[in-house]
Amino acid sequence: MKKGKDDSLIQTLEQRFAQNMRRHAGITWDQVIARLEEHPEKMKVLLGMENTGGEPDVIGMDEPTGEIIFCDCSPESPAGRRSLCFDRKALDARKENKPGGNALETAAAIGIELLTEPQYRELQELGEFDRKTSSWMQTPEHIRKLGGALFCDRRYDTVFVYHNGAESYYAARGFRGRLSV
Repeated sequence: MKKGKDDSLIQTLEQRFAQNMRRHAGITWDQVIARLEEHPEKMKVLLGMENTGGEPDVIGMDEPTGEIIFCDCSPESPAGRRSLCFDRKALDARKENKPGGNALETAAAIGIELLTEPQYRELQELGEFDRKTSSWMQTPEHIRKLGGALFCDRRYDTVFVYHNGAESYYAARGFRGRLSV
């Protein structure tokens, strides 16, 4: 990578990569840095993930495309993305005590999408996440049309999927995202 403003982030990502090899067995740092050099525009997204507390790390590779997959690997739901209702419709529906924003628009501003349930379960195979917090997840349209949204957490060494009104928000609920590079 070129020297400059991305140096600090690259160092952080490299250190995290080295400390968590179980998350990305069979992938080398040279492969990661090569993809980042090919797609420097992705550094802005990784910086957004990092700055909101996501602690992005490599969790895999898409073999057909060679894309490196980063995911928020903070032990708890990223602190800079909590206390958000699910989406704009839910935020607009709140008459009082509105949160500062919503998960879907915040994710889009960073350049990521909320995890799906299968993606969340895959992440949980790589470590123990959200043991004290929870994370909004992509919600099927039929559930959202009825006013609900899904979230997950890990309790009792088990991953649970729950539902809540999409307009709800809690200090301990945020969201996780992924990025393919």
